[in-house]
Amino acid sequence: MTETLTTSGGTVRAEVTNGIADVRLNRPAKLNALNHDMFGDLLEIGLAVRRRTDLRAVVLSGEGRGFCAGLDYELFTVAAAGKPIGRPEPLDPDDQLAELGQGQRAALVWTTVPVPVIAAVHGPAFGSGLQLMLAADIRLVAPDATLSVAEVRWGLVPDMAGTQLLPRLVGMDVAKELTLTGRVVTGEEAGQFRLATRVVEDPRASALELARDIAGRNPDAVRAAKALLDDAWHVSIGDGLAAERAALTRIMGSPNQREAVRARLQKRAPVFSGPSPDP
Repeated sequence: MTETLTTSGGTVRAEVTNGIADVRLNRPAKLNALNHDMFGDLLEIGLAVRRRTDLRAVVLSGEGRGFCAGLDYELFTVAAAGKPIGRPEPLDPDDQLAELGQGQRAALVWTTVPVPVIAAVHGPAFGSGLQLMLAADIRLVAPDATLSVAEVRWGLVPDMAGTQLLPRLVGMDVAKELTLTGRVVTGEEAGQFRLATRVVEDPRASALELARDIAGRNPDAVRAAKALLDDAWHVSIGDGLAAERAALTRIMGSPNQREAVRARLQKRAPVFSGPSPDP
């Protein structure tokens, strides 16, 4: 059974099937360039995905000929006039996204989703499109895709968390070269310096296959492992090791962990219940 998720602006659509959210940027005539509505729709659908307890994985891709060509040209005029470029979305004051800019929210909401987010990138991923890709846990990129930290061409700096996410993936020197020049790299080159997790001929098909693989694992272990790896960026190794021990204690012997063992010994597909309330 497939459930369709809708947004206010209609520029992002999602279908949930067997625990996998297939999220697609949906302005193909504009190469999925981000306009006023898409900033709001990305946050809206991201929050809807984040709230679901039945999800096992998310695939984020672009409809048509590319992932996302960056900012829609019409928004440069809006931004130059000092006006907000996205549709305001109400957030709880305690939400970790509440104090961020609208572009940062649209990208970083995907980092707050508790299950793995896989970006499938083909065609152009320029500027804000590349920054959106950076927010995914895993990036599968076509060899002939074209990627650029393009903001410097317009006299701007990345403002969707690109300055924080990019160095973690490619190292500070490569991040500076890409950001300060705006040069375009292919998917093949992106794979050489870890901007791409893997270079594949059909990113969306590969991403959906990977999502199905992850969806077949113990959902408690998947969520806990993602949280531990995310926290490794900003906690001490002692705190990280303590969290690792606590997660193992919590999961070991739980119903889903026992089912994983039984299924493996019996050489069958496991049948898991939904993630535990506190995986």
